Amino acid sequence: MQIGRGPATVIGREAVSQATLPCRSDRVLREKELRRKPQIVSWGFFVLNWPFGSVRQRSFVQGKMRFSHRDVALTSLVLLLLGSGSAHAQSALANRDSTLAGRDVVDEAGRTVRIPQPVQRIVSLAPSLTETLYALGLQDRLVGDTDYCDYPEDAQKKRKVGGAINPNFEEIAALRPDLVLVIKSLNRYDTVRALDELGIPVYATDPRTVDEIISSTGRLAEILGTEETGSALAADMEHRLSDLQKRLAPLPPRKVLFIVWAEPLISIGKDTFIADALRRAGAVSIVDSSQSWPQVNLEEVVKLHPEYLVFATGHGESVAHDMDAFSGLPGWRLLDAVRNRKFAVISDAVNRPAPRIVSAIEDLARQLHPEAFVEMPVKEKIKKENPPASERPAVHSTSGAENREATLGEARACAR
Repeated sequence: MQIGRGPATVIGREAVSQATLPCRSDRVLREKELRRKPQIVSWGFFVLNWPFGSVRQRSFVQGKMRFSHRDVALTSLVLLLLGSGSAHAQSALANRDSTLAGRDVVDEAGRTVRIPQPVQRIVSLAPSLTETLYALGLQDRLVGDTDYCDYPEDAQKKRKVGGAINPNFEEIAALRPDLVLVIKSLNRYDTVRALDELGIPVYATDPRTVDEIISSTGRLAEILGTEETGSALAADMEHRLSDLQKRLAPLPPRKVLFIVWAEPLISIGKDTFIADALRRAGAVSIVDSSQSWPQVNLEEVVKLHPEYLVFATGHGESVAHDMDAFSGLPGWRLLDAVRNRKFAVISDAVNRPAPRIVSAIEDLARQLHPEAFVEMPVKEKIKKENPPASERPAVHSTSGAENREATLGEARACAR
């Protein structure tokens, strides 16, 4: 079955969640959490669609609804935590709610959330949100994060509350958080519902473009009481992207294939924040699909002749092995990019909707368009700024009388 549109043939069903399957390491992460064999395409992670705000394509769940043993266990756990078995946790949460002032905010999923003020204890259920908290200087308020929050290195030392898909609710409740942060494209709605039942406020983000990553960071900073830091961070990100745009404006974009998964070949759709990041780096994906994670026909890729293959990884050695392997795979040898080793390898920061994505965009731009970053030699720069007299524009001279008259005129003007 062929689905989607654009120059590359897309095969398979809709794949969802642009923050959940951008590279090998993230795909393996989720397969471990779900304890499933690798699938051809990614799975949606909203077992129950978020029942508020607009229904978006990314909220799709592949396959039929079934109540699994895990769902039954989750329900039992919530009931247990709400019952006598967790009286201490409930008491602690009640005491917190009675002593802290609250503020009603609308999160990026369209939910109205009452958030205690000030927010002193935060649990993050997404690696991108953990990174954002560190970028805002709020790491001291972060009391817990997921097993996969690995950047910066200090985040690995925080108390772990399980995975993003299947967090440990008892562990979260024990941390007595004022607020739990989730991202709609990764975390499941039943997680939000369970935390709601426990009386724990949950704020959801939902950035889908680079601009929305910046604005989402600013909103989160304002909610957490660090508006100045958020504004400065957003301004820095915007300035760097603006400077990059000026450098790349005269250059045609490079045609690239962003490789999420090699076998089967999975790339990115045109509406993902990663596709937007590619455009910011002076690139355009040859895959023009409305799906988030389309499976692509290699024969069509060969016909479209990508100039570069782009990989995102936190482990350079694994990508080096993959690139060497490509030259021996049937079909791949037909690509000029493979024969000429036109590979661009960037940080997996491009996979996370967090401030660090700007660094990944800059890195990719330098690899695809090195000519835009060639600095002018010092001598030429000095000559351009201070040309010799023979190259300076002519200046019309005035007579001594005219000079004296002009001076007197200035003196009269200053006296007024």
